[in-house]
Amino acid sequence: MEPLRKEEIREEKAPVRHELKGRTLRANGLKFSAMEMGEGPEVVFCLHGFPDHARSFREQMPALAEAGYRVIVPTLRGYEPSSQPREGNYFLSHLAEDLLGWMDDLGVRKAHLIGHDWGALIGYTVGALAPERLHSFSALAVPYTRDAMSSLVKDPGQLRNSWYTFFFQLRGVSDVAVWWNDFQFIEKLWRDWSPGWRWPVEEMDALKRTFRQPGVARAALGYYRDFYRVWSPHHWRTQKLLFSPVGVPTLALTGALDGCVGTHLFDLVKPASFPKGLRTERLQGAGHFLHQEKPAEVNRLLLEWLGQHRG
Repeated sequence: MEPLRKEEIREEKAPVRHELKGRTLRANGLKFSAMEMGEGPEVVFCLHGFPDHARSFREQMPALAEAGYRVIVPTLRGYEPSSQPREGNYFLSHLAEDLLGWMDDLGVRKAHLIGHDWGALIGYTVGALAPERLHSFSALAVPYTRDAMSSLVKDPGQLRNSWYTFFFQLRGVSDVAVWWNDFQFIEKLWRDWSPGWRWPVEEMDALKRTFRQPGVARAALGYYRDFYRVWSPHHWRTQKLLFSPVGVPTLALTGALDGCVGTHLFDLVKPASFPKGLRTERLQGAGHFLHQEKPAEVNRLLLEWLGQHRG
């Protein structure tokens, strides 16, 4: 057999290993730590939810960076002592303004946004508040609020799933319950919300280290408490934004086994709520933490969506 000529040899390029960097972001008088990877001209922000932290997107960051994006994963307000406001303000309208503040701090005029859980709610809010700042939005695990909430009171199953949001209104009692026995409460939520998923032990350890920091557990519960503070003008501003159309091309991903937010709620979302377009994908065999459970599938869908909406 003749040896292959040089021009016939195909060299497979090894994936580029992008450096994971840490940085500090500033917005609204607060300091936020963030992880960054990649050096592309377009920026992708990834926002975590509850009970979670920035490491939630550890499987997405390399894939996005390899595709040519600059990926920034901030730690949300309150999930570290430096970003806990004295007045304890965790209204969604202010969380949305944090994102806009980070963009201004970095000199980023327009970006892509990926949000999971509370990160998704922040994304819907930004999509109504400042849609001109986003190329695209990808919402993971939480559907558009106006259409889904309209059926919540008629849905006993979802009301049962949402028990924890009402429990968190019991100040003191719920705080102790979350802390009890080294945050076994968090493990219970992860088991219930993503049934059958065996998460990496080291990731749960890292998450608990985040929640052991001073004030973090109380801040995380503050998101739910402020959401129900109907007497506050900040609440009504938030509700107005959440119930407004989302003026950004949106990809919605849901896990078929989600034990937190019923996957059927995504079927209630009306295309008219998304004048710039909406695509919904359901991942079989995945629960609430679908991007950690099925990273290859989620990454494929995210990269396809971002590629269709490059700036």
